[in-house]
Amino acid sequence: MNAFRLLADLTHLLSIIILLVKIRTTKSCAGISLKTQDLYVLVFISRYLDLFTRPLSLYNTPFQTCFPCHFHHHCLLHEVLWSFSIYLEAVAILPQLVLLQRSSNIDNLTGNYVFMLGAYRALYLLNWIYRFFAENVVRWIPWIAGLVQTALYADFFYYYIKSWRNNERLKLPD
Repeated sequence: MNAFRLLADLTHLLSIIILLVKIRTTKSCAGISLKTQDLYVLVFISRYLDLFTRPLSLYNTPFQTCFPCHFHHHCLLHEVLWSFSIYLEAVAILPQLVLLQRSSNIDNLTGNYVFMLGAYRALYLLNWIYRFFAENVVRWIPWIAGLVQTALYADFFYYYIKSWRNNERLKLPD
């Protein structure tokens, strides 16, 4: 494990905490896409079925019960489910981004939640680059899906950082 992976996993955990805080404090799910959440449930189920078929790990098991981590391939079914979960995760954020774009009022917690989800994926890209140079590891499926997912966040990142720098409310263009 390297620092980029640890930071990515912690950033993803923070995004989940922000989501739960948003729901608890506002007592509402307004601004959160149910379709995106449904897609993430499908991602997690398809990626973590291996929790029941492989030995537990002090690092992976706690993180896997909260959010995606690396998956060890044991059979073709697990490989197919893992690949499916990677591709699905890459596009699962689209309904959330569309909802935010259509919304005239994006609250801070929702904006922070989406930003942390994107930061998690961007940090995983750095993890894969590090692993390429340090360990000579290349895994094309997560690399390509991660690049697509990070590219989907690019526009959101631009407006999020712009609103943060100008101390303005986050608003995406129509």
